[in-house]
Amino acid sequence: MGAQLRQLRRQIRSVKSTAKITRAQELIATSRIVKAQENVRASRPYADQITRALSALISHRVGIGHPLLKEQPEDRRSAVLIITSDRGFAGGYNANVLREAESLVARLREQGREPIPYVIGNKGITWYRFRGREMAEQWSGFSDRPDFPSAERIGRRLAEDFLKTDEEGGVGEIHVVYTEFVSMLTQQVQVRRLLPLEVVEEAADEVLPTYDFEPSAEAALDLLLPNYIESRIFHMLLQSAASEHASRRRAMKSATDNANELIGLYSRQANQARQAEITQEISEIVGGANALAESSAGSD
Repeated sequence: MGAQLRQLRRQIRSVKSTAKITRAQELIATSRIVKAQENVRASRPYADQITRALSALISHRVGIGHPLLKEQPEDRRSAVLIITSDRGFAGGYNANVLREAESLVARLREQGREPIPYVIGNKGITWYRFRGREMAEQWSGFSDRPDFPSAERIGRRLAEDFLKTDEEGGVGEIHVVYTEFVSMLTQQVQVRRLLPLEVVEEAADEVLPTYDFEPSAEAALDLLLPNYIESRIFHMLLQSAASEHASRRRAMKSATDNANELIGLYSRQANQARQAEITQEISEIVGGANALAESSAGSD
């Protein structure tokens, strides 16, 4: 009985230590969500305005061409940019992204295309390495706090590969799998085709502004399109970071609640074991006293 009680007490101490860690992780994630949400809101106006400028340029300049706008049916390779996290303790965040990426890869293969993974985040990189799958490129170290230089490097690499042919190791289209932050309780995995460029048009009843371009619309496209791609990637990274923190907060809160419930269960079991031990001790004392009394009576 004493061994069982000691074991329960060790388990209670262990679970309490775990609960302290998960509670600390929950508080850290909660504090970072606010900053991540502010970053998402701050990046949206620029992304919206550059989208409007590109929409107006293409709408008013019918027939304008640019390599990043053209479909490339002869190129059968498709890049899949997968945004995961560098750290764990985020519940199903990474599993959901990787599951959706696998579904996208299967669809692309059904269409006769060859998917080429580009992976962001240590969790996704480890997942691909463990399965022995090759990656065209990998980035890590900034999933929870993305910065624009990182998005710029990623955007430039993807644009360069898009402009190459299959024989040069290029790709004909680029898809992105990331997690969109909807609310503290809801994060949705999204799949977006980044290239060939799909400019989001404004509402039909809204008149797009007219721009004058100097020296030419084509030269403006050469400057705007790379910035547009980089801003889109940066916004997706920020959305993923906010989703990562929200998922980690939810997972750590659930772990803390489960640990507290387990502590209560072990405490009840320990109390029962202690009560049984006390009852046994009392029974042994009473039994010993009765035996001693009977022995004394027999000697008399």
